[in-house]
Amino acid sequence: MPSRVRPVRYASHVSRHETDRYIEEVINGQDVVVLLKLAGHGEDWTVRSLEAELGMSRAGVHRSLQRLSASGLYDLRRRRANISQTEEFLVHAVKYLFPPELGGETRGVPTAWAASPLAAELAPQSDLPPVWPDPRGRQRGIALAPLHPAVPALVQRDPELGERLALIDAIRMGDARVRNLATKLLSQHLARPAAAAAAAP
Repeated sequence: MPSRVRPVRYASHVSRHETDRYIEEVINGQDVVVLLKLAGHGEDWTVRSLEAELGMSRAGVHRSLQRLSASGLYDLRRRRANISQTEEFLVHAVKYLFPPELGGETRGVPTAWAASPLAAELAPQSDLPPVWPDPRGRQRGIALAPLHPAVPALVQRDPELGERLALIDAIRMGDARVRNLATKLLSQHLARPAAAAAAAP
């Protein structure tokens, strides 16, 4: 007769408090959006201004800043992104942390290779383009869940941030050629603020 198997209690030694704390410390999609915003920003920002520009809660922005600082991606004291770490994270880690979630055909905002700046570099494709679902969008395509629900509205107010987010989507879901080109263009985007700061008197 087989022995009786007791039900397994997974992670019984981990308290709910510890689990919640771990979840709070893990980089999430909102943090990536905040990082991309800060990577193109000067030092003249406040948590309140980021709240208004990103359409996110002040508490959420504050938590994102703390996680980005703890991970070494953003230097809160110097108020600037650590570009080499940021580029490495965006190019090599985001596609695994946030694999693309595709849906059905819908109306929305073009992203990845269907949006600027990649759209100007690549020949048009016959397949439906990836889009962030948005009932006010003008493009029909295949739904791609954005890194944060605020993204479709946010990129209408901040086209430059929209370009960075589209490049991240291209890295997340494109083939080798698309990923390589997106990586090159993203690197150029990230270098602009540093070059501008160096040229300032």
